[in-house]
Amino acid sequence: MPRVTRRAQMRLGILLVAPAIAVMAVFFLFPMVNAVYFAFVDFDGLDPAPPFVGLDNFTEMFSDERMWAALGNNAVWIALGTAAPLLIGLALALPMWTVRRGSALYRVAFFMPYVLPQVAIGIVWSWIYDPVRGWLNRVLEVIGLGGLQTGWLGNPDTALFAVLATAVWATSGFVFVIFLSALRNVDVEQVEASRLDGANALQRLWHVILPQIMPVFLMVTTITLIGGFSVFDIIFVMTGGGPAGATDVLGTYAYTSAFELSRISYGITLALFITVLAVPFTIGLNRLQRRLSMQGTGA
Repeated sequence: MPRVTRRAQMRLGILLVAPAIAVMAVFFLFPMVNAVYFAFVDFDGLDPAPPFVGLDNFTEMFSDERMWAALGNNAVWIALGTAAPLLIGLALALPMWTVRRGSALYRVAFFMPYVLPQVAIGIVWSWIYDPVRGWLNRVLEVIGLGGLQTGWLGNPDTALFAVLATAVWATSGFVFVIFLSALRNVDVEQVEASRLDGANALQRLWHVILPQIMPVFLMVTTITLIGGFSVFDIIFVMTGGGPAGATDVLGTYAYTSAFELSRISYGITLALFITVLAVPFTIGLNRLQRRLSMQGTGA
């Protein structure tokens, strides 16, 4: 009887996970295998039997100066685009921690940019950065800083940081809402005890508050970090990778190679490279988050 029960449970388990496995196979495994195949051929989007080129696409990629420049922009985006939203979101959440009246309104207001389409955000901020009619240059002129006026998206020295500032603005609200929810679960008695022991605000944050919200902190870090590897849409809308490749990242360069230059295989190779770079960071942060969560629950 127990053996029959175990078999019935096993069949039920297989039946329950079968739809998820089928979806994963159709929308993840098959495209991934297909992408690996195309990385080893020279496919231009038309030839039904593309020639096999072995590792030529990978060799070209690692000797491609434009790829390394795009990777450098990704690195800047990962560093600033991860750190800035975390700092801004935490700085906004801490003062709101003890606020009860109107907190829902604040959460909605700050979270709204995150749920807006990236295309809409890119278009609106392109108007703000407009060198002639943009609000940013007009404000600088009004406050007496007209010497700082420039074509923010047309200047190679400022374009990447202008687009990055837009992305940080759109992401910080999400980080704020998540951190505010995590702070609601912090043990206030420990915070008060550290205050009585003479700990200043920074010491209370570092030694009492952050350790209690660290699993959530790592989860948000993982999400923003992955966004730094896979960033595409907001750059594509605002600059298209220009001017002169100043805002090119691996995602936009892969798109240009695949769909504008008809080098499908090389674009797929760049896309696979993005995946290879992102996966170790994601796995490492996920394991660290699980470990801290288990320590927090005493497991």
